[in-house]
Amino acid sequence: MIDLVDEISACRLCSSRFLGTVTQHTPRPVPWFRPGAKVLICGQAPGMRVHETGRPFDDRSGDRLRDWLKMDEATFYDQTQVAIVPMAFCFPGYNKSGSDLAPPKICAQTWRRRVLASLGNVPLTILIGGYAQNWHLGEKMSVTDRVIGWRDHAPAVFPVPHPSWRNTGWLKKNPWFADELLPELRTQVEKALETNV
Repeated sequence: MIDLVDEISACRLCSSRFLGTVTQHTPRPVPWFRPGAKVLICGQAPGMRVHETGRPFDDRSGDRLRDWLKMDEATFYDQTQVAIVPMAFCFPGYNKSGSDLAPPKICAQTWRRRVLASLGNVPLTILIGGYAQNWHLGEKMSVTDRVIGWRDHAPAVFPVPHPSWRNTGWLKKNPWFADELLPELRTQVEKALETNV
């Protein structure tokens, strides 16, 4: 496992791609996983803040996500409890309008199956956003439709929207997310953390 983390940390497959973005940054993979994790969080890719700090969800989105899960920072960042495995381990950069670029497919093609195999059977998986949901669940559909159908995958898998503050409007339009999905997700998080893997 340590060898795999070191391999990912040293990856520079996207060096030329990132130099061609508006941010012109160098790769900084942020692998955050260990065997025995009880909760697997799969998102899109690190943002600029994570690129700078080297710690996933070290931003306002992370604050909201931890609130959704009712999980304190100590537990969230304990890699024996929580594995954070995005579709790409590096910040992909911004486009000309300042939006995050999509996670490069080569990252998942190179690393994803190896990482998931190394984790083994994780009791609870949380899929954040379309890229992770489509990869893990197959058929492509909108994040809204996927999250509306969350019961099709519970209790082992929960699709959720990105906890970005840009999605505040979506959350207001979809109060069932907080009223129905989050209480069940929190219950399953609590159960997973009590599991002996």
